[in-house]
Amino acid sequence: MGGCFSKPKPVEVKVELSLLEKEKEVDGLSPNGKASPFADCRPNGALAHGSDDDSTLLPLYHKPRDYVEASVCHVKDLENGQMREVDLGSGRALLIKEHGEFTAMGHKCPHYGAPLVKGVLSKGHVRCPWHGACFNIATGDIEDFPGLDSLPIFQTSLMSVCSSDGHHFLVNLLLGPAGLVCAETLRQEGFTDRIVMCTMDKHPPYDRPKLSKSLESTAEQLRLRSTDFLQDHDIELLTEKEVVAIDVKTQSVIFEDGLRMEYRKLFIATGSKPKPMNYKGKDVRNVFHLRTPEDANSIARLANNKNAVIVGTSFVGMEVAAALTDKAHSVSVIGIESVPFKKALGEKVGKAIMKLKEVVLKSGKVLRADVCVIGAGSIPATGFLKQSGIHLDSKGFITVNKNMQTNVDGVFAGGDIVMFPFPPRNNKKVNIPHWQMAHVHGRVAALSMMGRATEIKTVPYFWSAMFGKTIRYAGYGDGFDDVIIQGDLDELRFVAFYTRSEEVVSVASMNYDPIVSRVAEVLGSGKTIKKRDVETGDISWLIDKGSQ
Repeated sequence: MGGCFSKPKPVEVKVELSLLEKEKEVDGLSPNGKASPFADCRPNGALAHGSDDDSTLLPLYHKPRDYVEASVCHVKDLENGQMREVDLGSGRALLIKEHGEFTAMGHKCPHYGAPLVKGVLSKGHVRCPWHGACFNIATGDIEDFPGLDSLPIFQTSLMSVCSSDGHHFLVNLLLGPAGLVCAETLRQEGFTDRIVMCTMDKHPPYDRPKLSKSLESTAEQLRLRSTDFLQDHDIELLTEKEVVAIDVKTQSVIFEDGLRMEYRKLFIATGSKPKPMNYKGKDVRNVFHLRTPEDANSIARLANNKNAVIVGTSFVGMEVAAALTDKAHSVSVIGIESVPFKKALGEKVGKAIMKLKEVVLKSGKVLRADVCVIGAGSIPATGFLKQSGIHLDSKGFITVNKNMQTNVDGVFAGGDIVMFPFPPRNNKKVNIPHWQMAHVHGRVAALSMMGRATEIKTVPYFWSAMFGKTIRYAGYGDGFDDVIIQGDLDELRFVAFYTRSEEVVSVASMNYDPIVSRVAEVLGSGKTIKKRDVETGDISWLIDKGSQ
């Protein structure tokens, strides 16, 4: 990659729309660390997520049979550390200059289509400005999550330069995003034997966080991988299968319908379930816990021009309330907290968000509800493990080591249901129920299963969309003792730095991209940000000036 700088005065940079030779040799497999995106795949979350439609988007997710080339800029147009979207006639690519060399890759994040030119370039990778996924600029590999696919890369050159295993395992995955990434990583890393994924859902894996943001989306629109994709990579999928017990002595999984399956390696990623509540009317058809696309679709349909009541001020509850504001006749939110998100985001940020929506908090008040959504939190879906010998803590979370292995040999777990050692907190056991973190768990577990143990190296990244605004959050802020606000809370254009003692441990922002990805990049490099560094009001040193 890159041109030869031994020739005098090269004039223009040329980009060839053809994949590298090593990519041409790969027929399909790629996510999380291989050369090219899967053939015939599409960006996860192709349904728009705050992005405008781009009719000139290159078919980056299909392998071209031929190539075209285009001169895109003068060599001196880009300084080191800069990125630029370039027009190639039939579409666009992201041109990058780092350490004197040019590289070119897909210009949109394959997760939700974010323009990577607005992201953060640092030390050989680009971090997405929306949700924090990272891509290697030399190979296109996805190096941090969320998302499943890598990016295509293209040959770049200067115009004046002419050159340019055999054991019979049964791995049984209880399906979540962690489970899907685990399965794909196993195949990608050369595991050739049987993989079975089991889920209570009746659909292939789908983008569950989007249910509360886009209530009318179908399972087909939200899917992460199609059944054809899974079949092509010899990953079996059993739907509508509820696990009732695991027998670690016989290495068996027992299902509600009596089916019993043996395993050699087991990965548990059952996710969370709604927190139990005692109330009258549990069996009423217009009361929902949002779990499936069918739930979301029913909520949207029943709330049309009707009265909707949301019980709970969790992120899911507030996102549903926001999604219904342009559909329902009225939307009321009931919660026990005086300020939503106070524990996670602090009182000042919570109050700013609350201004977007009138929240009903008075106990004893009767509200008419044509549709009611319960969004009052969740608990780990691990009840079936109580007699298994797999260790659960007092709240039902599975405790795992740094390789995502439980106390039982050959049994791994990940996602919302685990307490795992977190390196930035001196390996304190934590639970981080983020979509992005579940992806990481799946990959770490798969590599451990393959005897290639690796530790978690990521910065937690979270986002929430409501009322046309998006909150981005990176880091682990549990136990923060102060919040430093820069920007304007009233105008909802701010960045909030959460500190613990004298150190910044996390950051949240609204309308301040790509500041959260920039902070994630700093924290991910192992550096610390001191409280005094953000108290001055001058955070220009954190704002990326490397893109055009």
